[in-house]
Amino acid sequence: MDNHIKNLYEEYKSGRSSRRDFLRKLVMYTGGTAAAMAVLPALGEEIINPDELQDFPGLVTEFIKYPGATGDIRAYLARPAEQKKYPAVIVIHENRGLVPHIQDVNRRMAREGFLSLAPDALSPVGGTPDDISNVGELFKKLNNEETVKNFVAAVKYLETHPNSNGKVGCTGFCWGGAMTNQVAVNAPTLKAAVPYYGRQPAVEDVPKIKAAIMAHYGENDQGINAGIAAFEEALKKANIEYKIFIYPGAGHAFNNDTGPRYNEEAAKLAWKRTVDFFKEKLT
Repeated sequence: MDNHIKNLYEEYKSGRSSRRDFLRKLVMYTGGTAAAMAVLPALGEEIINPDELQDFPGLVTEFIKYPGATGDIRAYLARPAEQKKYPAVIVIHENRGLVPHIQDVNRRMAREGFLSLAPDALSPVGGTPDDISNVGELFKKLNNEETVKNFVAAVKYLETHPNSNGKVGCTGFCWGGAMTNQVAVNAPTLKAAVPYYGRQPAVEDVPKIKAAIMAHYGENDQGINAGIAAFEEALKKANIEYKIFIYPGAGHAFNNDTGPRYNEEAAKLAWKRTVDFFKEKLT
């Protein structure tokens, strides 16, 4: 059995996490309610009501396809269940692809009151595989210019979605943080961009940005942070609205609560700032 699942169960049985939190993460790691139900007996747990495994009541979620520069792009869409128009946000994954963690982040954004879309950048090369041990090889096959266009197409898709108010923001993590910056450069109708520890755009491209920027960085992320000063200077010169936050004691990937570099304090503060920023700029 996967060590992640064993550790989750040990945390739950020791009282260090709630049953709801245990079940939520079990569904995420196993890939769905049915798989989680199948795993529970092996853990010594009785089969429970499947309704208890529904981590996202009140949400409508589905995998969709939208037209991109390279053809149809697969994406995970989530929104509150009430049939009305919502501000829209694109969530861009790390360099591991559209994994369950990012799907969960997408649902979190929807719970905050957004129409949230997480595209799979690997769609042109077959999509994010179940086994991501060699996913880096798939990323090497992507054409960067076409990949940027595929995400810019997501902006257009959300602007005209029947459940969108027409205003679109974008956020992303690691590889997705860098891509968020590229979306800001290349999508003039984007209203707000929130890159997390993402490589900054070329200084000469910064004046093309029309969106308001909020950038999050970990203090202990020297490689990425080396580009902050030039980025900030370019934003100032171009008179672009921006906020930059550097989180003490945090490193790269501090928002990923399934990884070893997760920093709860930094992640929660950055998330609150992100949500508040999107609500200000997109509503």
